[in-house]
Amino acid sequence: MNLAQQWWEAVTQGFTDTHTTAVPLPVLLGILACAVVLSIPRATWRWFGLYVTFVHELGHAYAALMTGRFVHGLRIGLDHSGRVVSSGRSAFGAAWSGFWGYPAPAVVGLCLIAAFAAGRSGAAMSVGALILLVSLIFLRNLTGILVAVLSAAVAQLLILFATPAAVNYAVLALGVALSVGGVRDLIKLAGVHTRRRNRLSSSDAFILGRTTGVPAFVWLAGFTVVITGCSIASAWLLWGMLSA
Repeated sequence: MNLAQQWWEAVTQGFTDTHTTAVPLPVLLGILACAVVLSIPRATWRWFGLYVTFVHELGHAYAALMTGRFVHGLRIGLDHSGRVVSSGRSAFGAAWSGFWGYPAPAVVGLCLIAAFAAGRSGAAMSVGALILLVSLIFLRNLTGILVAVLSAAVAQLLILFATPAAVNYAVLALGVALSVGGVRDLIKLAGVHTRRRNRLSSSDAFILGRTTGVPAFVWLAGFTVVITGCSIASAWLLWGMLSA
């Protein structure tokens, strides 16, 4: 069996296998601590934030595809800036795509944690591996390509060689890290609207307000509701793991 066949069998097997892993309190606290270390200090956020930005921009891209828009390209900057270019006739599609950037990391984080809790980390990893491979066609700059290739490579290696327990812990850790990173990005966005208003032109809420006529604070409130809801749901699932 060649490597491609082995990879495809591993991907398809991920959709059918179930595997649960107990999470002792010290391990969960360690995962939470690592997530905080990745997201809070500037030195680590400088790098992990690129991945969170990648997920943010994929949120825009796949939301655009959901409404029939055509995605022309995706770019990520080293300063955590990003841009998705899409086209379509529907004003709703443009607004829908514009909304699902900031909430994307928290939504994906919740989905990963839920998959772990349900014993379906393999399915989550298989879906993620396929999405990352498809996403490579959207990238239009070197930084974005490097982030995407590295992310996709790690996912494929886990699919091929990791034990079910290792996949479970990887899915849980990434879910927690994205949840924390999503909250961190929302706080950063709130700072742009309150303290650093000279950067408003880079805010999705500001851009949506300008293009739709709905005030930016409404969009910002929408981001907050979705991210807060996902964070509460993620915390509830994590608490349930400890109580089980």
